[in-house]
Amino acid sequence: MKQTKILLNESEMPREWYNVQADMKIPLAPPLHPATLQPMKPEEMAALFPMALLEQEMTNKRWITIPDEVLDVYALFRPSPLYRAHRLEKALGTPAKIYYKYEGVSPSGSHKTNTAIPQAYYNMREGIKRIATETGAGQWGSAMSYACSLYGIDLNVYMVKVSYEQKPYRRLLMETYGAHVFPSPSSRTESGRKILADDPNSSGSLGIAISEAVEEALINPDVHYALGSVLNHVLLHQTIIGLEAKKQLEKVGDYPDVVLGCVGGGSNFGGIALPFVSDKLGGKNIRLVGVEPSACPTITKGVYDYDYGDTAKMAPVVKMYTLGHDFVPPGIHAGGLRYHGMSPIISSLVHEGVMSAVAYKQNPVFDAAVLFANTEGILPAPESAHAIKGAIEEAIQAKEEGKEKTILFCLSGHGNFDLSSYDQYHQGKLEDFEYSEELVKKSLEKLPKI
Repeated sequence: MKQTKILLNESEMPREWYNVQADMKIPLAPPLHPATLQPMKPEEMAALFPMALLEQEMTNKRWITIPDEVLDVYALFRPSPLYRAHRLEKALGTPAKIYYKYEGVSPSGSHKTNTAIPQAYYNMREGIKRIATETGAGQWGSAMSYACSLYGIDLNVYMVKVSYEQKPYRRLLMETYGAHVFPSPSSRTESGRKILADDPNSSGSLGIAISEAVEEALINPDVHYALGSVLNHVLLHQTIIGLEAKKQLEKVGDYPDVVLGCVGGGSNFGGIALPFVSDKLGGKNIRLVGVEPSACPTITKGVYDYDYGDTAKMAPVVKMYTLGHDFVPPGIHAGGLRYHGMSPIISSLVHEGVMSAVAYKQNPVFDAAVLFANTEGILPAPESAHAIKGAIEEAIQAKEEGKEKTILFCLSGHGNFDLSSYDQYHQGKLEDFEYSEELVKKSLEKLPKI
């Protein structure tokens, strides 16, 4: 039999996260205070995050030890399996070898649990009893809900309204884990009320939801904020994906020519790709490609500049690829990829040519998802389907060129709670939105003047 699953024992699970900042040629630009636009000090961010996470955010230490208490929870679902997509390869008639790292085995059904657990753990260590956060498609909210339930922390989740309405079972999962979920923009916060006053029918955005969660944390001394993507410590925690994948590929004597992941804020793509950055910087011939939606093409159409992380301009200002902090993308079904900005780490590596990105419309992405479901048997989340689309395009190119190629991508989550999206696809109701150049240009005019 052909080997389909490449597995690691629990004893082979990585004991450290990899910090790519130690190997980056150009240091990251510092985050700025949203009011003064001056570099932020750790103590100024302590109202939002525990000090342990702030230390991870700013350190240049290459390896960060994973606490035993976190490893104990990781062992419930890690190491995650690496699959060889034999049936997909056959359907495509490609000489390429396609591998995918499957993160849908986690309690939340996605890679987000990899950072939710340490974030909740470090907040518990600091005595925090309540956390406020946002979620787009609901994967991050589900992961943080589960993690907070482990450590006795109350959680308020501001869920982007279009996803709140599209994905009711994600909300129910969060509530099952004990979280309180609110459609964003909501009337619970000043920033939410302002958005609703201007547009009572606002579909919401991650930038708006972030504003609401940050506001709640800032006005309540006993509340912290948690973010599921973008920030350095989040990508740090996700590197366990790529570290495991490298070990698994070594078991079968293979190494990727190209590594792909869907990219909204950067955590999924960063998780699979960052452990390969040091190889590329050391001379390895490998491409690292993020796949984003055409409706929210942050890297492929955005600008690399300082911008606010949220719509209400309360979160730290960071240098990143951005479409503008008040840009509201269309309500595509890949709700987790609708963020206006990009991780500073990913942004810097793209700007320096270490990484690259492509963008696809949602109907071709769902075509790829359905092909994958019918060959590999896993229904992918709409976000994950972007990585599948990118991998299929790479495999088709290998076929056209008659060249062998090894492709690795991250299947960051399953689509079992996204059946309403597939229903819209099967009924032919999905629209292939393109971002509005006029709206983005207008939004980019509001970037902070640094």
